[in-house]
Amino acid sequence: MGVTSGSDGSGGADTRTDTRADTGGDAGGARGADAGRPLPVEAAEIAAGYDFTGPALELGALLWGGECLADAQIRVPLPMLNRHGLVAGATGTGKTKTLQLIAEQLAAQGVPVFLADIKGDVSGISAPGEAGDKVAERVADVGQEWEPTGFPSEFYALGGIGTGIPVRATITSFGPVLLSKVLQLNQTQEQSLGLIFHYADQKGLELVDLKDLRAVVTFLTSDEGKPELKGIGGLSTVTAGVILRALTAFEAQGMGDFFGEPEFDTSEFLRLAPDGRGLVSVLELADVQDKPQLFSTFLMWLLADLYNDLPEVGDVEKPKLVFFFDEAHLLFNGASKAFLQAITQTVRLIRSKGVGVFFVTQTPKDVPADVLGQLGNRIQHALRAFTPDDQKALRATVRTFPDSAYDLEEVLTGIGTGEAVMTVLGDKGAPTPVAATRLRAPESLMGPVESGALERAVRASVLYPRYAEAVDRESAYEKLSAREAERPAASEAPPSRGRGGGGGSVVEQVVGSGMFKSLLRSMGTQIGREISRSVFGTARRRR
Repeated sequence: MGVTSGSDGSGGADTRTDTRADTGGDAGGARGADAGRPLPVEAAEIAAGYDFTGPALELGALLWGGECLADAQIRVPLPMLNRHGLVAGATGTGKTKTLQLIAEQLAAQGVPVFLADIKGDVSGISAPGEAGDKVAERVADVGQEWEPTGFPSEFYALGGIGTGIPVRATITSFGPVLLSKVLQLNQTQEQSLGLIFHYADQKGLELVDLKDLRAVVTFLTSDEGKPELKGIGGLSTVTAGVILRALTAFEAQGMGDFFGEPEFDTSEFLRLAPDGRGLVSVLELADVQDKPQLFSTFLMWLLADLYNDLPEVGDVEKPKLVFFFDEAHLLFNGASKAFLQAITQTVRLIRSKGVGVFFVTQTPKDVPADVLGQLGNRIQHALRAFTPDDQKALRATVRTFPDSAYDLEEVLTGIGTGEAVMTVLGDKGAPTPVAATRLRAPESLMGPVESGALERAVRASVLYPRYAEAVDRESAYEKLSAREAERPAASEAPPSRGRGGGGGSVVEQVVGSGMFKSLLRSMGTQIGREISRSVFGTARRRR
């Protein structure tokens, strides 16, 4: 499998010379400067901004005056990786290979990494790269010591759809806010779904999969369950019907497998390999890329779950995890104000738990301003300006950068594949000078590994036996079905001492029964009487 130099990689060095700094020189395209040659004054000032002490990621070499200056290395301090970041650029400009390059260096320095593989071409990070003319040219340009290296990796798949260890979540843990986005409910319906979750939490009706949620909603719209609606805030039966139809349509699209047990423990992403390198967790999404609402929201659940479970650590010498959120615009499309506020809060606070988040998208305008303001490290690949909207987006992108020695509009439309404009947070926390950069070549395989090798790697994982087989234990569906079967017998029982001294509803009888109380006691601290929920409505409980 050869290294390609096409639209997706740093392996292809672009040789155009039409990008100029405002000093009159080309910003990219020519061969690297001779080692030891004095740097131009402006270039020296930029390079000085990246001369950090302590551990750092080596990203590439400075582009200035038509040359790639191998003596001017562009770097980012390792402790600043939990200050979040943005990797942006048009399709085919090399974003994926930039992620691969960063992930490699993080793993090499003992930092676990999470990557979402939308197109199915990131699996090559687990295998050594292949030498070739393009790689040799890139290595010479940037002054890189290149050695083919594979990195320890685990491969996951949502619900087991695709090749990977299945990643599932229970409906209870996923929560009403994220589920509402997946089901594309409006604000009123989202609030009603929240009431249904609240009711199930109170009554100990754990929602493991879609049939559990459907059973609770169906019960609440039945003759026996309608009185319960008043007790949880006046849920409209019409709205409940809308939710039921949305659930049915959702399941009909084959999406039911994403919810269930065993639920994935996101602390698995924090592991190190036996040799001390960070594990690269690759979530394979190629088989579900036609379900963007689902996988983008699921990525947010993974991040929110990490946020809920991890302790505060403050500033750390290196991150506990760096999480790359690919196709980030899908998360924000159609998001409610409350949803955006929850994202902003999670991103702002998860830094203190040692987790860095990088959003990956085409332009900064895809990310809301409140979130963009939290992203301290910026890597901007080329943008295209073919239409008035493109030109507007270009100007907006330029305004997000500090003042620079470059004509950024010209630079951003002229740099080639595997080149980018960047500014990062220095070791003192201040932004570095803007630097046009030719990025290093990844040392792992720039492309997917052979499918058979991927399958063998998945089955050899110590996690595979833990998560491979779905488990359908007793939960809300089974409990409500059993109580419905017992209802005729229950109706002949002596009146309970519930509200008004009457027999009460079926659910009241269930909750008041000795069997149900015994069940609650047996669950103890695992579920309790009511689940505490986070800002996203996800369950806040240790597994």
